[in-house]
Amino acid sequence: MYLNRLTLTLAAAWIGAAAVPVTAAPVADPMALPALMVAQPARAYLTGIARAGKRLVAVGERGVIVLSDDDGATWRQASVPVSVTLTAVQFPTPTQGWAVGHYGLVLHSGDGGATWTRQLDGVQAAQLVLRDAQAGQGGSAYLADAQRLVADGPDKPFLGLHFTDENNGFIVGAYNLAFRTRDGGKTWAPFGNRLDNPKASHLYAVEASGSDVLIAGEQGVLLRSTDSGATFARIALPYKGSFFALTLGGADAVVAGLGGNAFSSHDRGATWTALAVPASVSVTAARLRNGRLLIANQAGMLLAGAAGATAIAPLNTQALPQPNDLIALPDGTIVTVGVAGVVRLPAQAATTTSMAAR
Repeated sequence: MYLNRLTLTLAAAWIGAAAVPVTAAPVADPMALPALMVAQPARAYLTGIARAGKRLVAVGERGVIVLSDDDGATWRQASVPVSVTLTAVQFPTPTQGWAVGHYGLVLHSGDGGATWTRQLDGVQAAQLVLRDAQAGQGGSAYLADAQRLVADGPDKPFLGLHFTDENNGFIVGAYNLAFRTRDGGKTWAPFGNRLDNPKASHLYAVEASGSDVLIAGEQGVLLRSTDSGATFARIALPYKGSFFALTLGGADAVVAGLGGNAFSSHDRGATWTALAVPASVSVTAARLRNGRLLIANQAGMLLAGAAGATAIAPLNTQALPQPNDLIALPDGTIVTVGVAGVVRLPAQAATTTSMAAR
């Protein structure tokens, strides 16, 4: 999909350039511009959603962050100082939250998502990696990679984050970018060099529960820590494609990605078994809540099953515009965010399946 779109865009640009001489206009720096203001916040292109106490907070393209205080019925836009595309959001407390995105961006909110400030960007992140390499942490190859990262500029996105509380958090991204904080984002330390990821595959998601931390990425990358992220070990799975979705709740965990390939664990990620998904469609989101697993895929299907099930079944809902993330509310309502903004599914629709998951 992205390749076709890029090919058409480049072709159109080449034809236009051949026909008419053009003088390139300066491109505004999205890190210096506030978020795009949208007329209908609930219809913005959204990529992630989280709960901040009783509030819902969703993030998306061009720095858009939208808020709902009535379980997704109405939405308003938050104040954001950048117009960078955001990829993920989380609130470990009702007031303290973080969002990550392109340009190596990390944003922080201390008021439940109403306002945001920048904590980290790609330039600063590259300098932190270089400093780590210069301290002799990974040899000459690591130093060369760090120097290249600085030379490239802030072009690499963060794609996933997880905070266990308001002080301790992890962020991961493209080309093996991985950082952690122990002081609520005041300082960040890189740890990608400590991961068993020799091809520098993209890291799409990170989840933590207690002392267990899981990281998932492309080319079958699945990494596990049992010591709160001090060390990680590679998990071998019979699948080498990309994992986009990762969820961890207590002893249960699920990782899923391209072509509907999914695996579940019931011992905090120590062992994994294949999870039967009824469609060979890439999974875009997964959530575990109160012993129930919810999955969304690129075809707009929502799937549900017990956390310990070996298969998962589709819900009786119409196909949605591609959902990028979802969340289950306490009353059973499901709220999804995606290419067409927010879709809110009442509890009755969200709990009726068209086939029994076993």
